[in-house]
Amino acid sequence: MLRIAVPNKGALSEPASQMLKEAGYRQRRESRELVLFDEENDVEFFFIRPRDVAVYVGAGTVDVGITGRDLLLDSGANAVEHRCLGFARSTFRFAAPGGEAMQIADLAGKRIATSYDFLLKTYLEEHGVQAHVVHLDGAVESSVRLGIADAIADVVETGSTLRAAGLHVFGEPLLRSEAVLIRNANAEISRELKILDGRLEGVIVARGYVLIDYDCKEEILSEAVKLTPGFQSPTISPLHDDGWVAVRSMVPKKDMNRVMDELYAAGARGIIVTPLLTSRI
Repeated sequence: MLRIAVPNKGALSEPASQMLKEAGYRQRRESRELVLFDEENDVEFFFIRPRDVAVYVGAGTVDVGITGRDLLLDSGANAVEHRCLGFARSTFRFAAPGGEAMQIADLAGKRIATSYDFLLKTYLEEHGVQAHVVHLDGAVESSVRLGIADAIADVVETGSTLRAAGLHVFGEPLLRSEAVLIRNANAEISRELKILDGRLEGVIVARGYVLIDYDCKEEILSEAVKLTPGFQSPTISPLHDDGWVAVRSMVPKKDMNRVMDELYAAGARGIIVTPLLTSRI
């Protein structure tokens, strides 16, 4: 049985559960459920605080988990990334009043508020900057205005909250984060984990691609195939009318409208796009 830790709340919770549903696993119906056994897939889910996921995985209490890269690195747990999941992207950055003109070296001797002590201290040590780290569990952006810090280090998505607090980011990001599937650093990769990993990869690919079908004359087939080369190669079938073929191919979702426009201009007709639910590539 594979034991999987899933965030029980916060920005990671709903997208993580949705991805697991798309991968064919049962998920809880009520937020009060802490444990869920998926008998059909021989998997047990544990819904725990996002910050604790890496700790449980590192201790071997659960086999794998979904959390943020920032939370994994800040935990110091004996766990490693197994796969990037492509959602909950953010950056971890410094911010301060008038921060546009600041450099990392300007933080020497300053008070820096953060909820990510380990991650921040490690970064400062690596860059030879000595500063005082002020730990806060939340609302870090208020710390400068309230006088307990000179700057902050926090997860930034749009930056609007920081600007509202009179803060501006500076320097390069300490870290670019996203949701990741993690496993114990010392554990072997089991058959069950390979199945989970393959299913998640199938969902990620399906989210990034669509299936496009169209008809075209053989004389423009080479031009059309250049527009739709497919994940490996397009499927081409002869039609009843002589000189015409049907083409089926995968194209990146972000490019589908441009590809449809160019196919139509080239002479393709009957162009249809179908979303993908999952895949095995």
